[in-house]
Amino acid sequence: MKNRQNKLERNLISSTPKWVVAAVICFSFCAIWMLFNHRWGAAVDSNEQTSLRRRQQQLRPNPPDDHNCSSKAKERAEELLRTYKEAEEAIKALDISIGKLRGELPSATIQNDHTGEKSSERNVSAKLANTKNTKEKAFMVIGINTAFSSRKRRDSLRETWMPQGEELRKLEREKGIVIRFMIGHSATSDSILDLAIDLENEQHNDILRLEHVEGYHELTAKTKSFISTAAAKWDADFYVKVDDDVHVNLGTLAATLASHRSKPRVYIGCMKSGPVLSRKESKYHEPEYWKFGEAGNKYFRHATGQIYAISRDLAAYISGNLPILHKYANEDVSLGAWLIGLEVEHVNDHSMCCRTSQECEWKKQAGSTCAASFDWTCSGICRSVERIKGIHTRCGEDPSTIWNVVL
Repeated sequence: MKNRQNKLERNLISSTPKWVVAAVICFSFCAIWMLFNHRWGAAVDSNEQTSLRRRQQQLRPNPPDDHNCSSKAKERAEELLRTYKEAEEAIKALDISIGKLRGELPSATIQNDHTGEKSSERNVSAKLANTKNTKEKAFMVIGINTAFSSRKRRDSLRETWMPQGEELRKLEREKGIVIRFMIGHSATSDSILDLAIDLENEQHNDILRLEHVEGYHELTAKTKSFISTAAAKWDADFYVKVDDDVHVNLGTLAATLASHRSKPRVYIGCMKSGPVLSRKESKYHEPEYWKFGEAGNKYFRHATGQIYAISRDLAAYISGNLPILHKYANEDVSLGAWLIGLEVEHVNDHSMCCRTSQECEWKKQAGSTCAASFDWTCSGICRSVERIKGIHTRCGEDPSTIWNVVL
């Protein structure tokens, strides 16, 4: 049976055409190739995906460690706290050092470089402290307030009550009375105005130049500059400010001040308390009128600005506190404001403000010569250049008075 079956198969193969056999073999080979290629491609794709996932995992940052972050933040906060505490301790140490330095200074000053004036005021204060042992001794220093345009006024005083040349030097040496015209500088450096003043001073040697820029609305600053400059140069019992249109009897003025020599803080002049002028069109308008209360109020008591005197301690106080002394519109009000809160004796002496019409002449005839004379209506002698010689003749003291007064 088996032999028969084998025989049939051989007969079948032998009877099948050759091209059929070749086709079957080719088809089988293609099927096997396709099956193998599919499995190989799948394996390659799988390997590539696996590699890609590995690269992504390597490139992807590690997830944050909450414990590490909180630890670093805590360390940073502690470091900032330590830095803050160190800075705070340094500031405290600096404050202590500044306090010690202030205690060693003669008086406290406020530094403000907003204006040149503040800087010059501090320079004057420094000079005052550095020249304490080199000052010239004097009884009184008289500063005559003048301007660039007032040459004729200055000459009129030189021809009447103000000594000149060697007599002026002798008055300083023997009586300790110093008299100077006080003036600052023009706004333009080395101007013809400054040159004229320098030439005038070479001729008369009676001008005190101030670190101050001249201007009508700067009289308060000029007064501060005069007091501080004079206090830095002369160690005087009194410092006197006079306008260049006022007549002065030097002997009478010296005797008046000498009677107050034992008082440490004294402010002498014709005391007044005028109204605070709030209207802008007023000549003596006060922009800060609201500081003095309701409309219609009056100023506190202060000496009229034509002439007044302050003692050594008050001049030292002003010189040491220049930057913090407030300037009101009117110079005489400003000076009164600087002194109103101190332990100061205000001396109201009417002999320092006699009228030129008849009062000064009557008082001279009665044996009570005036220390200073002017016209209230003009805040000085009206037409002073023309009239002062006549006033000096009628109201002036005997020339020997100044040399006989006991100081």
